[in-house]
Amino acid sequence: MAEIEKVGVLGCGLMGHGITQVAAQAGYEVVVREVDEAPLAKGIGKIEKQLARAVEKGKATQEDADAVRSRIQGTVDYGDLADCDLVLEAITEDLGLKLEMWAAVDAVAKPEAFFATNTSSLAVIEQAASTSRPERFLGLHFFNPVQVMKLLEVVRCVTTSPEALEVGLEFGRRLGKLTVQTNDKAGFIVNRLLVPYMLDAIRAYEEGVGSITEIDEGMKGGAAHPMGPLALLDLIGLDTIGAVCDALYDEFRERRFARPPTLRKMLAAGWYGRKSGIGFYDYSGETPVENPGLR
Repeated sequence: MAEIEKVGVLGCGLMGHGITQVAAQAGYEVVVREVDEAPLAKGIGKIEKQLARAVEKGKATQEDADAVRSRIQGTVDYGDLADCDLVLEAITEDLGLKLEMWAAVDAVAKPEAFFATNTSSLAVIEQAASTSRPERFLGLHFFNPVQVMKLLEVVRCVTTSPEALEVGLEFGRRLGKLTVQTNDKAGFIVNRLLVPYMLDAIRAYEEGVGSITEIDEGMKGGAAHPMGPLALLDLIGLDTIGAVCDALYDEFRERRFARPPTLRKMLAAGWYGRKSGIGFYDYSGETPVENPGLR
């Protein structure tokens, strides 16, 4: 099996900075690429803050934190990915943008490099087939926040070779993740089951079953969920959920995957959840409160 020593990460945002951090913590050399310096600095700043917090809490030494940081190289140049053994994308959930990005990466990456997508809903094969190495392409679906969530869905599409699949599984194991193999079906395992649940929570709110807080507290107390479904939507990002809904609905044409009216209106208003400061909850104060615009 191919040995992975250097990892490229495309995108240093919500998912990309987390993937970069856990890969560097696992001992990999990591090159993380962003479109320009501002989002790159923001993402690396989040990593540095996380490392500093670990030192403050006694979970890591300053020497450990410095070693992790030294293994991370930020760049805005695709050319810096040329010698990576595995290149993993974590950019916006937009197929057109991903295909454009893969064309640029495919042109500079060494022939033996493996490619992986962190997509949560798009077909892996559509990206794989756009490259010159579909047999070396797979899905590696991390969960947010990457530093905390244990699961990694390792996705095999129809062109993924046994070697590429094993590379993905071994990569996940080295990161300390629980790896679950799944096939290239829209939503994979978790989102196929989780998204309808969250959308039903929105519909329950629309139908007056309970308030935002009541629905969330009910599922926390009654089903032992660590977070209620509406708060979880805010954490994931309502824009991301909207894209996932569309991909699932296109695949299955079932109402349970369709965007509820409230979600459509919130997206039109630019209410994306925590990332925008407001979603089902308003995050502008010291503690989140129900979004008054939804009452």
